[in-house]
Amino acid sequence: MSRMKVDTLDCVQFHWWDYKDKRYLDALGHLSDLQQEGVIRELSLTNFDTQRLEEITNKGICISSNQVQYSLIDQRPAARMEQFCVANNIKLLTYGSLAGGLLSEQYLGKPEPSSRVELNTASLSKYKNMIDAWGGWTLFQDLLVALETIAKRHECSVASVATRYMLDRPAVGGVIIGCRFGVAGAGHHISDSLRSCSPDLRLTAEDHAAIEAVTRRSRDLMGLIGDCGDEYRS
Repeated sequence: MSRMKVDTLDCVQFHWWDYKDKRYLDALGHLSDLQQEGVIRELSLTNFDTQRLEEITNKGICISSNQVQYSLIDQRPAARMEQFCVANNIKLLTYGSLAGGLLSEQYLGKPEPSSRVELNTASLSKYKNMIDAWGGWTLFQDLLVALETIAKRHECSVASVATRYMLDRPAVGGVIIGCRFGVAGAGHHISDSLRSCSPDLRLTAEDHAAIEAVTRRSRDLMGLIGDCGDEYRS
């Protein structure tokens, strides 16, 4: 607070690696006290699962949001967490919603990337592994085709459709879109991301049906990986 020259922190996001170490409840209790004193405005979590989110809330700790991976590929939050968040006025801040950039026209009709040259960031490698678990590159191409058809209908990009889909989910408060400095076209990505927030872009029942016709053919990531954040704790 001293370094930032502020009297109140707008938001503190809390992450805990090992659930077996129950001191996360003590830590959150201290943060909750600071919130009550007005030092922290919003107290949030990162990569907590539904069981722990419920446990924390039952302790009377007021949580504003939980930052989790949520996309057309990884829809684990819809299994349990979304319903709990809606019932308790907790928002989801989603990352990975564009799968590190894989959910874009750039990869439509392209051979499956496998080398470090093609998957040249940790993000691309991570989300390519998620696609593999979800259903593989062939099914992913089917999803991109469906998204491109929808994008053309709305005169926008595949990324805008993928982002809009997530923003329409009942518990989602915001989608986190990454942008790397020094990468050509970064300005275009910013304007494209803003397009997904436009009230003019509304996905129809037909759009949702086309997307879900593909995603329902995928594997159950909740069964394979576990709840949100479990991939970091296995």
